[in-house]
Amino acid sequence: MCSGERELPHNETRKVGLLSRIVRRIILWIYALKGWKIDGNLPKNLKKYVIAGAPHTSNWDFVFFAGATHSERVQPNFMGKHTLFQGMMRNFMLDMGGIPVDRTKKTNAVEQVAEEFAAREELALVIATEGTRSSDGKWRSGFYNIAQAAGVPIVPAYADNKNMIIGFGPPMTPTGNYGDDLLKLAEWFRSKIPDLERYKVLEAQAKAIIEGRNDI
Repeated sequence: MCSGERELPHNETRKVGLLSRIVRRIILWIYALKGWKIDGNLPKNLKKYVIAGAPHTSNWDFVFFAGATHSERVQPNFMGKHTLFQGMMRNFMLDMGGIPVDRTKKTNAVEQVAEEFAAREELALVIATEGTRSSDGKWRSGFYNIAQAAGVPIVPAYADNKNMIIGFGPPMTPTGNYGDDLLKLAEWFRSKIPDLERYKVLEAQAKAIIEGRNDI
């Protein structure tokens, strides 16, 4: 393979674009400048997993998670609308770890991403479990459905903005009982930042699902 070329996660062999190299260096520079620390480690014995990240309160979350995963020698991937992977942006989005999801296809997003897991030897998919920054703390079930469909474990990850810590927890294999598994995740997150209101909401959500008061 020629110098400057490598096997990319999206099964292409070509030079990584200049723009993506510059952006990645800027991200890592900002991460190092801010002095973030890492609590726990990503699993070294696993090649494929879903990283369930919360809370999602700022666009800077992407920068700090990218820096932390780089420190762990893992290239993170993320999902994006397929329209963002067109024209001049295509190679940049792929180089940055993007996985295009086409919601106009017959197969839904969960099936498309599960197929991507099956096609790759390695894939660490980062999902902001709350969906949006404006969330009250309740999680969407997409991360769980993807992990279950792909047959991969879930690695919880938290961001403590006050103390500038990114933390990773032990992998959890989905059992198919969403409520119970969500409660286990909620308890782990609360053990890290007990007083965070969003984590309290998450724990209440899990208990409501278990008790049959909520099916989301």
